[in-house]
Amino acid sequence: MSETTHDGAVAMSAPPSPDEGLSPAELADKYGLSVSGARPSLGAYVRQLWGRRHFILAFSQAKLTAQYSQAKLGQLWQVATPLLNALVYFLIFGLILEADRGMSMNVYIPFLVTGVFVFTFTQSSVMAGVRAISGNLGLVRALHFPRASLPISFALQQLQQLLFSMIVLVVVAVAFGSYPAMSWLLILPVLALQFLFNMGLAMVMARMGSKTPDLAQLMPFVMRTWMYASGVMFSIPLMLEDKPAWIADVLQWNPAAIYMDLMRFALIDGYGSENLPPHVWAVALGWAVLVAIGGFVYFWKAEERYGRG
Repeated sequence: MSETTHDGAVAMSAPPSPDEGLSPAELADKYGLSVSGARPSLGAYVRQLWGRRHFILAFSQAKLTAQYSQAKLGQLWQVATPLLNALVYFLIFGLILEADRGMSMNVYIPFLVTGVFVFTFTQSSVMAGVRAISGNLGLVRALHFPRASLPISFALQQLQQLLFSMIVLVVVAVAFGSYPAMSWLLILPVLALQFLFNMGLAMVMARMGSKTPDLAQLMPFVMRTWMYASGVMFSIPLMLEDKPAWIADVLQWNPAAIYMDLMRFALIDGYGSENLPPHVWAVALGWAVLVAIGGFVYFWKAEERYGRG
């Protein structure tokens, strides 16, 4: 195209752009562009996570190592903290309040220590999950990676910490007359199911904590209530035998109580199947699958919003 200027010269104007009139969406489609940070499909997201599996493991190990790096006893606090908690609960609930309710000390002490260690696994996973995104915004904003890597990594960190604690738990069980038996093999599936449950719960809390950082201040009270309602310090059926049966049923079916009871059944000779609710393995599997898958999908649905102010 041409036009005449004020001095009579002929000037050539630029031809119209072939993109003129196209909307931003049409331009993106034409040139194969995609939204930065857009949420991938669920299948693609799973593949991305699998590709980051080495990062997830290395990150969890680094966090575990750094957790007590400033303390003189270092990693010993991984075991000492829940053990000291168990000692305090024994003095208050075992000796003063007599929460053992007829259980011999050879059963009650490993019963209590097992409950504290196993519940601490869930409690720590939840608390770490709350801060997984809000406490790592620098990493989230600087690098592109599937954000679920963070809560999964923190849950894995707590699993590794529990494995250290299991050494002490085994020593306590043996010291009070529970010797290695075939039932001890059940420890592995119990830990696997609880890890799946904790991982899903950590992802739920990570999404909620990313939007509401103050949730980290509330969760200790929630977790303390959950602990008292889960039979960490007492046997639910024995403690509530004079109460309506439905109360004990509700408390026994909660996942924290389920995984504690299964671990006690596996480790302690005097803690038999009569202490477990019916279909306990099916319930444990159900809780693990439901929370792991539900938590993963719930977290994935907000993938593109993490770290965006």
